[in-house]
Amino acid sequence: MTSWTRRIACYARPELGSLTALSGLVLLGAGLSALAPWPLKLIVDHVLPGKQLPAAAAWLEWLPGFAGPSGALAWLAVGTILVFLANGGLSSLSRYLEAGLGARMSYALGEALFAHLQRLSPRELRPFRTGDLVRRVSVDSNCVRDLVTGVIAPTFNSVAVFAAMFLVMWHLDPALTVVCLLVVIPLAIAIRVNQARIAERTYVQQELEGRIMSLAEQSLGALPVVQAFAQEAAEEGRFHAASAETIRAYLRTVASQLRFRISVSTTTTAATALIMGFGGWRVLEDELTVGGLLVFLAYLAALYGPLETLSLLSEHYAAAAARARRVLEVLDRSPAVQDAPQGLPRLSVPRQGKGCLRIEGVCFGYEPGRPVLREVTIEVRPGETIAVIGLSGAGKSTLACLIARLLDPAEGCIRLDGTDIRSFPLVDWRKAVAVVFQEPFLLPVTVAQNIAFGRPDARRREIVAAARAAGAHAFVRRLPRGYETVIGERGADLSGGERQRLAIARALLKDAPIVVLDEPTSALDVATEAQVLTALNRLTADRTTILIAHRLSTARRADRIAVLDAGRIVELGSHQKLLAADGLYARSYELQAVG
Repeated sequence: MTSWTRRIACYARPELGSLTALSGLVLLGAGLSALAPWPLKLIVDHVLPGKQLPAAAAWLEWLPGFAGPSGALAWLAVGTILVFLANGGLSSLSRYLEAGLGARMSYALGEALFAHLQRLSPRELRPFRTGDLVRRVSVDSNCVRDLVTGVIAPTFNSVAVFAAMFLVMWHLDPALTVVCLLVVIPLAIAIRVNQARIAERTYVQQELEGRIMSLAEQSLGALPVVQAFAQEAAEEGRFHAASAETIRAYLRTVASQLRFRISVSTTTTAATALIMGFGGWRVLEDELTVGGLLVFLAYLAALYGPLETLSLLSEHYAAAAARARRVLEVLDRSPAVQDAPQGLPRLSVPRQGKGCLRIEGVCFGYEPGRPVLREVTIEVRPGETIAVIGLSGAGKSTLACLIARLLDPAEGCIRLDGTDIRSFPLVDWRKAVAVVFQEPFLLPVTVAQNIAFGRPDARRREIVAAARAAGAHAFVRRLPRGYETVIGERGADLSGGERQRLAIARALLKDAPIVVLDEPTSALDVATEAQVLTALNRLTADRTTILIAHRLSTARRADRIAVLDAGRIVELGSHQKLLAADGLYARSYELQAVG
């Protein structure tokens, strides 16, 4: 087993009982397959010439009516039907077990991949597109099914049938059996030559299919912008180009598979022709009976069937390898934001208005050599609100992510009452911080479930109270089903102010002592901003608050203002103090006031 097969196959361990039952059915089916040609041999070599049955089949003479030729033919015909029905029943049961087994393993791997993605930070997810990640979770997780039920189980089945056929054929004619096995050499060469090419082409095809899904997700998610700028034809062109490239990759994969299959079938057909000629010569020399040759040829087909299956399994193996490669590309990314080691104290969440948050010499960059934050140091006193302003790209949102521990600093640290927040269990810290983003990120569930997202056990009266405090209760009551109204994808059926007030209600219900506001009003008009600011005042009262702001009309409400420029804190003080300093803040305030 290769390293990836061992890692993926571990998801089959909970299904060992089903795998054992499936193996038993396979062995039983192999035995029935070995019996299938024998009625024909008995008819040709014994019943039709009127010869006595061999000792191994003498028990058949005890069957009622078997004594005469007609009775023997009837019983042997019935035996053929019974063997066929039993084999078919076992095959159907095996396929049913395989289907359930494959589905459970695929969903188990998909859940593990989804759970791992939940723990990755935005930095680790930057190389991936959302649509492609969806495909890796929902489609590529089938690699475990492809491996176990598409490769391992058929391999076991084919080996069992091959062994049974080989033993019977060796008993019939060892010389012919040795000639039959010569086909293994060219088949092994064909597998070695073609498998790597098929695996690589399948991987490229999977990558392009993931790109198409990502392109569709991006374009449909930005549909209003596409329509507003009349770019429907351009987007259709992009999708068509991606589809054409994927089709070419798919056809290259199919061409490789067809060449491989032709080489396999040509090899087995040539071997069958050789056996027919050699076996016919042995019949002419009276070294083999006609019935023996017919039965041997029937077993030959049954022998080459598993060999062809084993050869063609390299296609399934290649497909499983390509999908597993895409799954492991995600699973191999260790979360940069790790939970605290065991043995460290749990976070005792400070009460509102308590807890000093200090950012000490923090440096951070998404790529080596390109720092976003440089030596940032700020202390936020208990219950204080500090606004962080700066030009786009100054590092404001990155700082918000660091405080919420969506990212961890490359250098420096963030402390709560003198303790590095990385010392606390991640879940404890995130429960102590409420975040309101510029984009509210509402889920397509009910209004009540969105508000209670941080506290799923909250009672209805608590949800309503949070909505009232956020100024959302009035418009929620006007919705078709009130708090039970299901919100559209990304809150598309609500206005920007309504979505933001629901996000504030969600933060209020969480009742965390530390609040991070990441430009919560930058996309709102002046009237809506005033309503949202009223809700924000209720949210930040007596809480330690970091307000990322673009509008200085929002920032001036803070106790102090920190000015970020090129990743550094260049000014820090109250609104009046910074105006008097006549620095970057004063110039920016003047420009916004004039605007």
